[in-house]
Amino acid sequence: MTVVATLIVDGANVVGSRPDGWWRDRPGAAARLHRGLVAADLAYAEVVLVLEGKARAGVPEGREGSVRTVHAPGEGDATIADVARSAVSANEATAVVTADRALAATVRAGGAEVMGPGWLLDQLA
Repeated sequence: MTVVATLIVDGANVVGSRPDGWWRDRPGAAARLHRGLVAADLAYAEVVLVLEGKARAGVPEGREGSVRTVHAPGEGDATIADVARSAVSANEATAVVTADRALAATVRAGGAEVMGPGWLLDQLA
């Protein structure tokens, strides 16, 4: 059996982890994160970037290379938990990038690993 590794990125949490003025241009910040994910050589078969609110305007839903962008209809946490649950159910090794404690507890309970935004940003540097 082949194990597919999936990385799910809490876009709002990762973008919000650096005080670089992202709040003045949420779509632009989401687009920069997306470009970084597409360009990075991450050891995951699929990277799922979940965007919410105004950030959704920065990147259309869909796939570019190994990065799939998903627009959350409301707050991103429920969408992230759903994507993680689906990946774990499909027997995919699943990791979620977030610093949100409640979300981290939810996805860990469902079988996903959790890594902080700093880890991801180091990979994109």
